[in-house]
Amino acid sequence: MRCQQCALVFVPSQSHLSKADEKSYYDFHQNSPHDSGYRAFLERLSKPLLEQLKMGSQGLDFGSGPGPTLSLMLEEAGHNVALYDPFFAPDQAVFTREYDFITCSEVVEHLRSPGRELRRLWALLKPGGLLAIMTKRVIDQAAFARWHYKNDPTHIVFFSAQTFNWLGESWQIEPIFFGADVVFFNKCP
Repeated sequence: MRCQQCALVFVPSQSHLSKADEKSYYDFHQNSPHDSGYRAFLERLSKPLLEQLKMGSQGLDFGSGPGPTLSLMLEEAGHNVALYDPFFAPDQAVFTREYDFITCSEVVEHLRSPGRELRRLWALLKPGGLLAIMTKRVIDQAAFARWHYKNDPTHIVFFSAQTFNWLGESWQIEPIFFGADVVFFNKCP
C-alpha cells in the first residue's frame, strides 16, 4: 500500500509478523561491535553525525538491537548514549528525558506506527537537537518490485525522499540527506 498524503509504502497490519516471530527473526542478526564491516556500514550515519555534535552530547540509540554498536562508536567519540529497543533494551525510562541527538539506524522500516513513533522521538529532542535516520529509500515502483529490502518480513514500512520531505514540512524543518540512506532533521533552537 502507499499513502496518498506522504508517499509512505507500507504492509497492511494483517500481514505483520507476530511479536514472537519478529523477535525470533532478530535473534538471527549477527551485528557485533567487533565486526569491522558492520562498523563501516554504520559510519554512513556516524560520520556526518559526529561532525555536528558537541563533545559530551547526550543521545538515544532508538532500536539499538541485540548487539549495540552505533552507540558504542558514539561513546568512543566522547558522547553519552542511552539505549532503547523493544526486544533487547526495553527501558521505558528513556522516554522521560530529553536528548541532544537521537539515532534510528535501520529501525524505521520496522515500525508498526511510524508517525506516532517519530513524533514521540521528535518531542524528546532538545531545541537544536538532531534526529538521524538510516534506512534504504524507495525510488520508484519499478525499482521496488525487484528490491531485496522489501523481502525482509520485518520490514513493514518504506520511506522515500518524498516521505521525508513531507515529514520535514510537518515539523517545519528541511531534511538533510546524506548518500542514499541517511537523513537528518535538525530541530530549531
